[in-house]
Amino acid sequence: MKLNEIGEDAVVEEITRTLRLDERVEIGPGDDCAVVHFGPNLQLLKTDCVIEGIHFLPDTPARAVGWKALCRNISDIAAMGGDPLDALITVAVTSDRELVWLTDLYAGLNQAAAKYGVNLVGGETSRSPGPAFISVALTGKVDKERLVTRAGGKLGDRLYVTGRLGGSFPVKHLSFEPRLAESRWLTENFRLHAMMDLSDGLGSDLPRLAKASGTGFEIDFAALPKNENCSDEQALTDGEDYELLFAVSEDHGQKLEKEWRAVFPELPLSCIGRLTEAKAEPFSRPGYDHFR
Repeated sequence: MKLNEIGEDAVVEEITRTLRLDERVEIGPGDDCAVVHFGPNLQLLKTDCVIEGIHFLPDTPARAVGWKALCRNISDIAAMGGDPLDALITVAVTSDRELVWLTDLYAGLNQAAAKYGVNLVGGETSRSPGPAFISVALTGKVDKERLVTRAGGKLGDRLYVTGRLGGSFPVKHLSFEPRLAESRWLTENFRLHAMMDLSDGLGSDLPRLAKASGTGFEIDFAALPKNENCSDEQALTDGEDYELLFAVSEDHGQKLEKEWRAVFPELPLSCIGRLTEAKAEPFSRPGYDHFR
């Protein structure tokens, strides 16, 4: 069986089903971050990579690549209601790569680290025979009462999305700002039932949240917050939006929307549907899948 015959979600499920996990592990594979007990605290663990030709083009400025590589991980920390801490960076490039490319890459990493309070504490460099590969491993912390997973959605919950979707290429996917401040505010002021960030597109990520929560979903396509000149299909499938998707009780909807407008007047918050009893049916065309 080839990977492109079953797709990314099935691949991940197959390779993670027998992983060793002991009692320190609160949440293992399958969410935006792993969560482990570290003394009295909860620690978040996340790793992600960007690959030349997949996540960025060969002529993409290296500083922008560095920003994206770290901010992708920060976005996942935000999706769990946490705060980022320390990062390890692994870079593999061909030996004839210009040194200035690496120094610019690290300038971008440092820029993101400074803005979001992350320490770049080390990593690894290696020669690669192929395209450039940058992997980031990031730790974080989260208070137990602020931890939000994909699995807590409840029937009737309203589904919200921050910002606008679609059309992330060629610019936004290199310059997006993780919704860290927004996540902090949300988890401090409301009890979110489920949350994740939108990296593969709403068409792939919403069914993942619904499946983890054991629910279905209904979408109001007229309410989808789209970037200018984007279609519904682009909003569902383009991916690389790095916005927050979350579920909250219907009783809190009006209060949430009113207070959001006062705190984040420049950033749209859209109610796009709700969680239902029926099992989630996949969209006719899902979002990005690494193996398809």
